[in-house]
Amino acid sequence: MQKISLDALARQQIAAAVAAPSGRAADTAFGGHEKILRQTVMAFRAGTKLSEHQNPGEATVFVLRGSVRLRAGEESWEGKSGDLLIVPDGLHSLEADEDSAILMTVAKTKT
Repeated sequence: MQKISLDALARQQIAAAVAAPSGRAADTAFGGHEKILRQTVMAFRAGTKLSEHQNPGEATVFVLRGSVRLRAGEESWEGKSGDLLIVPDGLHSLEADEDSAILMTVAKTKT
């Protein structure tokens, strides 16, 4: 068994994102490219955007800290600490309204 503190990982990644030129930082907590399930703690400096992209499979965003906005087409959803956002199929983007950390969970569909 392995235990990971998502709270500690969120703090670390926010600090790294704030210091990074890109305004982003990430660390895979579980899984990886070779697995079906992948959970990644991603952090964003306020105002940083993850540009529009397609899902590799089913996905959720759990907001660990801060506030983010998930957009898909004309729709958008705000997520604050403790909120779980279901990522819609299709193109979507994510923007941090403040320094934020999320747990992105993706279950890749088999091709």
